[in-house]
Amino acid sequence: MSEFIKVEQINAAVDEIHKRTKQNPKVGLILGSGLGDLAESVKPADFIDYKDIPSWPVSTIQGHKGRLVIGDLEGTTVLIMQGRAHYYEGYPISQIGFPIRVMKKLGIEKLIVTNAAGAINPEYKPGEVMIITDHLSLMSMGGENPLRGPNLDEFGARFPDMSRCYDEKLIEKTLTVCNEKSIDVHEGVYVCLAGPSFETPADLRFLRLIGADAVGMSTVPEVIVAVHSGIQVLGFSGISNKANLDGSTVTTHEEVLQAGKAIAPKLETIIRGLLANM
Repeated sequence: MSEFIKVEQINAAVDEIHKRTKQNPKVGLILGSGLGDLAESVKPADFIDYKDIPSWPVSTIQGHKGRLVIGDLEGTTVLIMQGRAHYYEGYPISQIGFPIRVMKKLGIEKLIVTNAAGAINPEYKPGEVMIITDHLSLMSMGGENPLRGPNLDEFGARFPDMSRCYDEKLIEKTLTVCNEKSIDVHEGVYVCLAGPSFETPADLRFLRLIGADAVGMSTVPEVIVAVHSGIQVLGFSGISNKANLDGSTVTTHEEVLQAGKAIAPKLETIIRGLLANM
């Protein structure tokens, strides 16, 4: 597997998707751990397994079905990633952004990303939803940036601005939907770590000190590539476990998946409300 993505690989993936669907989605969704059931509501739907798309990274993690679902949801044609690949699975960081490049070529204009995240903010509780207003990209600060390597000029500039990754108008619309549906949400900063090990209490205290509210192992590389490509982004974290700042609890992936069952109905209501007014 090449470390860097080539335009020819992107085009080959786009061609394969076009062979398998005649629909033209403008909104993309990435559904994280335990949150994939929203895709089951898409009708009529075309299903494409990741393994059938050239160069597409395939997820190996429980809770990620690993397929595209393309069809109508609330009157909007959407392309849903039912699960994602992660850097810790062994993919080069540029490969994590590959699906976003393909989305751009397919005509996606808006991207909604979701993840299951651990609470850092002690006021957050499992089952709650946080709208991502900004992120900390410690992986990118350390050199693992998905834009590293030859710049794909047809997608965006060599040095893209990241001061407004999460679209303010989409956040405003989200808050309106949440108010109408009586859903309480947080607004906060998400930090992405490489994984796959969960954080130590000292890690979490440090992350809280530098301004993070929730932590996970995904999303930020995808968002960086989306912003570089000129796609508007809206992000959600489903809070899957409490802040373990003192080492008194043990975090497991099963806990994350279980929390997703409580989070999914809230996120589905919010996303449906947004799509109905797109």
